[in-house]
Amino acid sequence: MTEEQPGTAPEPAAADRSGQGVVAAFGQSLKTLRVRAKMEREELGKRLGYSASTIASFEQGRRIPPPRAIDRSDEVLDAGGLLTVWKEQLERAQYPAFFQGMAQLEKQAIELLMYDTMVVNGLLQTEEYLRALLAMRRPPLDQETIEQRVTARLARQDIFDRRPAPLLSFVMDESVIRHRYGGAQILRGQLEHLLLIGQRRNVELQIMPTDCEDNAGVNGPFTVVTRKDGKKFLYVEAQNTSSMATDPEQTVLASARYGIIRSQALTPRESLAFIEKLLGEL
Repeated sequence: MTEEQPGTAPEPAAADRSGQGVVAAFGQSLKTLRVRAKMEREELGKRLGYSASTIASFEQGRRIPPPRAIDRSDEVLDAGGLLTVWKEQLERAQYPAFFQGMAQLEKQAIELLMYDTMVVNGLLQTEEYLRALLAMRRPPLDQETIEQRVTARLARQDIFDRRPAPLLSFVMDESVIRHRYGGAQILRGQLEHLLLIGQRRNVELQIMPTDCEDNAGVNGPFTVVTRKDGKKFLYVEAQNTSSMATDPEQTVLASARYGIIRSQALTPRESLAFIEKLLGEL
């Protein structure tokens, strides 16, 4: 199987270290420019809408600022682009090393086919559901990492409002929407969110019922991405590792397998009705 990670694809550990270096370097630049401007953290925080402690987190490389905060910092500190030049690298650094290639592909996708068997797909997660998942990670994540992951994952959901709208197809096992991760109230909010997203014209959401006797997806979750130039990618992720296949035979077979999975699952209309029924049982 031919594997490719769009852009540079270093080993995960090396990519993580590289990402940490980028965040630390940006933080040092921010501090240098703030000191040059003779501005205290409290004053910069007030101008950007953050506390002094958050500014300290940015400067110390413990937290990645969102793009709008970078733009505003550059403006307030009269940096002349010395801060905004970091935006692309910081965007990559906010994702785990194993996901950075996929994050870039999502931005170029005209079609995404996603089959999930463990948790609700990241593009569909509510903030509360996401935080519940991150809180269950072992070994536990530090709070700065949790906030970084939340910001990054929610930012990915801008894909729903992109124009032209990509075609998005989700199939998930029934067990995914029955797990009460974080409690019944969090699940309720997540199911309500699924109902709203499922009504979008460029989204098809389907449930694979547990009583289905045939399922072509028994080998596990996967995603097929079609880029604007027509090239397809097969993305598979497990245990903080991932693979990205570009071999035409593999990607065509994965697309065909996804088509079979869709035919075996409930239709989009039936799936929304199923979710509404489950919501009523909570």
